[in-house]
Amino acid sequence: MFRTALRNVLAHKARLLMTVLAVMLGVAFVSGTLVFTSTISDAFRTSSQKSFDNVDVAVMPASPDEPGGTPAKDPRLDGKALDSLARLPGAASVTGTANGFTGISDKDGKLIASGANSRGSNYFPGKDGKDARYPLKQGKAPTGADQFALDAGTAVKGGYHVGDTVRISADGPVRQQKLTGIFTTDDGRVAAGGSLALFDTRTAQKLFGLSGGYSEIDVQAAAGTSQAALQQAIDKALPKDSATTATGKELADAEAKAIDESMEGMRTALLAFAAVALFVGIFLIANTFTMLVAQRTKELALMRAVGASRRQVTRSVLIEAFLVGAIAGVSGLVAGIGLAALLREVLNGFVAKFPEGPLVVSPSAAVAALGIGTVITVLAAWLPARRGAKVPPVAAMNSVHAVATTKSLLVRNTLGALVAGIGTASVLLATSVYDGDGTSKIMLGGGGMLLLVGVFILTPLLSRPLIALATPVLRAFGTSGLLARQNALRNPRRTATTASALMIGLTLITGMTVIAGGTQQGIDKLAVDALKADYTISMEGHTQLPTTAEKKVREVAGVTAVTPLREGMATIGTGGAARQPTPLTGVDGAQFGSLVRPDISEGSLGTLRGDRILVDQDTATRNGWRAGSRLPVTFQDGKKSTLTVSGVYQGNQMLSGVYLDNRTLAPHQKDISDSKLLVKMAGGATDAHKDDLVEALGKNPAVTVADKKDVSSAIASMFTLLLNMLYGLLAMAVIVAVLGVINTLAMSVFERSQEIGMLRAIGLDRRGIKRMVRLESLVISLFGGVLGIGLGVFMGWAVGQLINAHLPTYELVLPWARMGIFLGLAALVGVLAALWPAFRAARLNMLAAIKAE
Repeated sequence: MFRTALRNVLAHKARLLMTVLAVMLGVAFVSGTLVFTSTISDAFRTSSQKSFDNVDVAVMPASPDEPGGTPAKDPRLDGKALDSLARLPGAASVTGTANGFTGISDKDGKLIASGANSRGSNYFPGKDGKDARYPLKQGKAPTGADQFALDAGTAVKGGYHVGDTVRISADGPVRQQKLTGIFTTDDGRVAAGGSLALFDTRTAQKLFGLSGGYSEIDVQAAAGTSQAALQQAIDKALPKDSATTATGKELADAEAKAIDESMEGMRTALLAFAAVALFVGIFLIANTFTMLVAQRTKELALMRAVGASRRQVTRSVLIEAFLVGAIAGVSGLVAGIGLAALLREVLNGFVAKFPEGPLVVSPSAAVAALGIGTVITVLAAWLPARRGAKVPPVAAMNSVHAVATTKSLLVRNTLGALVAGIGTASVLLATSVYDGDGTSKIMLGGGGMLLLVGVFILTPLLSRPLIALATPVLRAFGTSGLLARQNALRNPRRTATTASALMIGLTLITGMTVIAGGTQQGIDKLAVDALKADYTISMEGHTQLPTTAEKKVREVAGVTAVTPLREGMATIGTGGAARQPTPLTGVDGAQFGSLVRPDISEGSLGTLRGDRILVDQDTATRNGWRAGSRLPVTFQDGKKSTLTVSGVYQGNQMLSGVYLDNRTLAPHQKDISDSKLLVKMAGGATDAHKDDLVEALGKNPAVTVADKKDVSSAIASMFTLLLNMLYGLLAMAVIVAVLGVINTLAMSVFERSQEIGMLRAIGLDRRGIKRMVRLESLVISLFGGVLGIGLGVFMGWAVGQLINAHLPTYELVLPWARMGIFLGLAALVGVLAALWPAFRAARLNMLAAIKAE
């Protein structure tokens, strides 16, 4: 049986090539994903470990006992702590670090790095006058208040050189700093595309509000002292309530764990798309082996006639599948390594900046590649193998292929209708009884899968009426068109399996497009409905605005209303609510109503003043609050008061939480700073008004002045990026589907060699043969496209019903233009896939084809 299987593989190399390619693509995606995520995780882990090479123990200020509790009186480490640590017997060196946000402007005034990774710190020279953490590549270390050094990567991006004057924003104000040095660093956040600016210690402490203190002190152990021993000595030397410690190994391990967790989402998403490619590939593999078995009916029957058992025949087909899968697995692993390298280069810079490092091919990636390649292929070939084993020996006397019986078709259609009905009912039930937890999502996901499987089972039944709709168009192509229709309907199972591969890819693409379109429009509408303000002003990296920002904005000509949004915490209410700190947002109570448009469900907005607060519906329901409720409150400074709920509103992405007047909140805050400003101007949002606000804020690169359109675009940008990635990743499934169409047509041409020869003999020319094959391919592809787009719209609608519970302004938007493009792409798939089979059919020798068995 092994020799027979090997002979069949070698004898049908061309037929099995497409199957190998399909399996290889799916395997390449899986192994490429594993290699890519392992490579990136290893690179980040290595980079983070290098960052802690000179840190044996890190000392940080003690944090409050609980979120929202009373903060430490002095949340920093002072010079006395630095000196006492330096005198410890086990300490070789100590380094005081002063960190904070620092945005670097490029020459066009734009922020170079993302806000979250735009950081500043201090250059802390040791006894040799150098800071080992930041080796200088050019120039010298900063020594004055107007000087700074910059990491080499950011300097290249900004086109800066030593001696240049650079605009920077260090925790607020814009400054003009002279670039005195360019350094290299192993900092993982810099390697990931961030920026790092260094100042002398005194300047950094002043810029970051540390008043001569440090945000962290790093201690390096002396020779012979372990990290654990040094940590114990430090814990004894410092008061327990003033600082916390962590060893360099603990910090490196924690960062490595965080990196692995952050990569898990990407790994899961990529593997999900690999699963889609493999799922589509299963149809192609099953279809290929079904056709191979059908074409070898006489051969298999002869094997039965000379004594081969059913088990031996099944085993020969499965061994053939195993050999094909093994070849595909090995080639898929090699292709996956190349794909991982390509993926790193493509995503590097577009999605994130990855540290340099070698490609990491883990044993799990190799095992997965080989295992998936063989297992998927063997499983897909199992049913065709069993069907081939049932060929009776008497079939050796003729070459009639077994056709589907009426009973088998009835069973198939009944099963398909049942599965599709259960799937549809599950989806509809999930959308009608959405309860906010994961049950509805599971029902929707499971129902969607069942619906997809049910439609796949029903595709032979659906193919006849849908393909019949194309008959008037096909008639326009004469005999070739009618023959193409008959060929597509001759074997509905084969046509359905081929079309299903394309259907799955287009279902996912169309569904995601519908969801993204509805979400985008919902966010646009939400921004218009929730905000009366013309502009929202904020800082990058979720940092606070400069304290002078509100005053400068109020002085701009045309400003009619401004409110700052100030964050705070307090414990409100009694019982369980009083033990849980509640976030507060302070606003200008007199002008807040003219800048927002909350959906009030109870009470009224009125004027927020004194003890009046506005609460979102979720918070009110969770705590049992209503309009008019009087609630005891304990602020962060420990002082107590009473607040009155003046109104309850429906929260959303724009407005949520508890709002109160700043004059009520400010007396209880130690540091007053604004997270955001809402601004309304006479005449609405215009380019001139925006330019005036930017100018008033000193053209700060870290400050964002956004109108309503900018706000909704920023929120929706994540959906746009995700959708574009989905298009690229799901293209893998479409490529596999193309291979399926090519394979089906090529094998169909082989199967119909005698028929094609007869058509040539009675007068159909080569052009007519080519046209027949192309039209057949076009009909099959459009059949799959119509099914996929229809299912995609339905699933997009269903998911949108769940989104509507969180985004009330969500509306179903049918992307007619894109759906037309998708249908056009399905047609293009059909045309391209038919090129080689049509050429092969037209080149058949007429006489040789007629006498072919």
